[in-house]
Amino acid sequence: MKMQFSGIKRRARRHFLAIMALATTVLALPLLATQTLAADAKKPLVVYYSESGNTQKVAEEIHKLVGGDILRIEPATPYPTNYKELTEVAKEEQNKNARPAIKTAIPDMSQYGLIFLGYPNWWSSMPMPVYTFVEKADLKNISIAPFDTHGGGGLGHSIEDLKKIAPQCKILDPLAISGNSAGSSAANAKVRQWLEKMGFAAK
Repeated sequence: MKMQFSGIKRRARRHFLAIMALATTVLALPLLATQTLAADAKKPLVVYYSESGNTQKVAEEIHKLVGGDILRIEPATPYPTNYKELTEVAKEEQNKNARPAIKTAIPDMSQYGLIFLGYPNWWSSMPMPVYTFVEKADLKNISIAPFDTHGGGGLGHSIEDLKKIAPQCKILDPLAISGNSAGSSAANAKVRQWLEKMGFAAK
């Protein structure tokens, strides 16, 4: 009787351990899923356009946390420094669906698996030099994580516009940062939370 009882205890223990192992695996699945992108991707590239410097601050924070390379999109013809004139030129380019030339050299994109694409919200979309870059670059098999800085308009319709010009890319959940807060501890905390959701460990 004693031996039978011991056998039952051993079987019960094995059953308990099996259940715990299964539960641990199930609980770990969401975490593994969030880490897949960061773990499997080639090195990341942070690409951004910045006129006032706000988007640049966010881009540099992302680069600091994820590593990889960073690249600034620069138009071949600089925009006016006067804010009113700048907005008028930007609106005219958007109305014409222009693709202004850029002087930024586009690297070999095959070395990247993920692009962080940053831009200010101009007339509810991306500045047209960003369109130029996206269409000129070979983005096959590359995921894009968009982020923008704005004065109250959030992302506008920039994500819908991005999907139209980069249908071959997987567009990840975007991040919107108020331009006035760019570079602040609160904005940087939002950046870290966004990156952690993609599986990048906080530094």
